[in-house]
Amino acid sequence: MNSGAGALLADAGVATVYEAAGRRGLIDVELTQVVPGSRAGGPARTVRCGQDDNRAVHEAMTRLRPGEVLVLTMPEPTPVALIGELLATQAKVAGAVGVLVDAAIRDFDELRELGLPVWSRWRRVRGATKRVRGSLDVPVTVGGAAISPGDHVVLDADGAVVVGRDDVDTVAAACTARLEKEAGLRGRLLAGAFSYDLHGLRAADEQDG
Repeated sequence: MNSGAGALLADAGVATVYEAAGRRGLIDVELTQVVPGSRAGGPARTVRCGQDDNRAVHEAMTRLRPGEVLVLTMPEPTPVALIGELLATQAKVAGAVGVLVDAAIRDFDELRELGLPVWSRWRRVRGATKRVRGSLDVPVTVGGAAISPGDHVVLDADGAVVVGRDDVDTVAAACTARLEKEAGLRGRLLAGAFSYDLHGLRAADEQDG
């Protein structure tokens, strides 16, 4: 993967990446976008916490590298807060470009003010314990999508999608082609054309009729 391809995925956005990837990699779960208008994309730094425990998140802060998306999970997703303002501050200082939490967050207003793009399944104040070390840099699953360390996670207002680290260049090229095609379609739609015709649906319906 080259860094330019990774940046292109983040700019393209979740919907385009999902379609360009052949409708694969959807992180199929409702997510709350903490910072309105934010988007993020980068290689995953994965964390599998102990159940209802965030000790592993504290350790993960020592391994985070600039440009990464921190992915926080537990064996079973529950509305327990794995991260709040203080941990998110550490992630921002470490250079994380985003955080995906398959659990809860708290300090919502403070997180929004901090500005680090964060997406979470829940918003709850219920606190986590710090008794279980958990596992870092291991494969995890979020919303039915497998995420391995270094896979590319893209997030925006539409949700999230993951692209395997070995597929980033291919999907980035497909995104470029798709965006160029959509730009052409957009121009024709603005000129008064109908998608019903541009996609050949009218002709197909008339033939069937």
